[in-house]
Amino acid sequence: MSNTTPKLRWGILGAARINERLLPAIVEADNAELVAIASRREGAAAQTLAKYAPGLEGIKTYNSPDELLDDKAIQAVYIPLANHEHAEWTLRAIEHGKHVLCEKPMALDVADIRAIATAARRYHVTVMEGFMYRFHPQHARVLELIQSGLFGEIRSARSSYSFMMRPERKYRLQESITNGGGALWDIGCYAIHSLRLFFDQDPLSVTAVAKYIDSGADVAASGVLDFGDGRFAQFDFSFERARRCEYELIGTKGGIKCHTVWQLPGDVPVLSWWTDDGQQFQEQLPAANHFRLEVEHFSRSVLSGSAPLLSLDDAESNCRTLVSAMQSAAEGRLVRLDE
Repeated sequence: MSNTTPKLRWGILGAARINERLLPAIVEADNAELVAIASRREGAAAQTLAKYAPGLEGIKTYNSPDELLDDKAIQAVYIPLANHEHAEWTLRAIEHGKHVLCEKPMALDVADIRAIATAARRYHVTVMEGFMYRFHPQHARVLELIQSGLFGEIRSARSSYSFMMRPERKYRLQESITNGGGALWDIGCYAIHSLRLFFDQDPLSVTAVAKYIDSGADVAASGVLDFGDGRFAQFDFSFERARRCEYELIGTKGGIKCHTVWQLPGDVPVLSWWTDDGQQFQEQLPAANHFRLEVEHFSRSVLSGSAPLLSLDDAESNCRTLVSAMQSAAEGRLVRLDE
């Protein structure tokens, strides 16, 4: 029997290292089809395809992103370019009538995300910021337990993300923080996004401190988000310490910890939770590829005309919080998000 599942036709706009995970995810997704990949570096698209999908035939490779956008066979594009290029190429793709999954961060300022939202409405396309972790079932399970009332009202939260910067990744430190370089825009966006998920409003203010290097990029930071009424969320992230990607939530009746937000192949999702009446549990969930789940979700959203899980309002709120954290660290003061 032939497979009649509708498939969204994808192009990849860039030969970035993240293709190690995203390119196979598109190839393996039930409702996606990889049509082409482009890079401005001569031959890089073909090299990336051969490296991450060896033996895959019939995929077009372009040495110009504009050529890929002109390809009418492509319905959606994934954008993994440098952080400061995300907004520009998202807008270009939208103007070519393409749906867009843009790797985080979608933009470095709120005005660009508003421009993207306006363009998406004008051209009737779906646009989503690529936080792959949100599509792993472990976070839905955390939300389910919270909504059951098991932990009472969530009053505090903590997130921690880090890894030691390896030589092949030092390109992330070439640009200043204001131009998208450094830890804030790379892993700090996860730290703040995963905290915002569990509160019913945006933070009122942020206080942050950071360490910078000569390029102006930050390599480590820590701070506090104030959600009002004594509800605080602490975040920290660093390129100068061992790998960590976790969050912990504490409510009026108990708390829960997600041990490994970034799920690598072979990782086992584990949640630990406890309650004030003495219950203690460690729950192991089935392994899942959150990159593939992200691609399948976005493809399903486009093909069905339904709204994606991560809205552009969410992208704007996360960007506003990140910009405020950057301002707080630079100026050494508390920054209100409504400034």
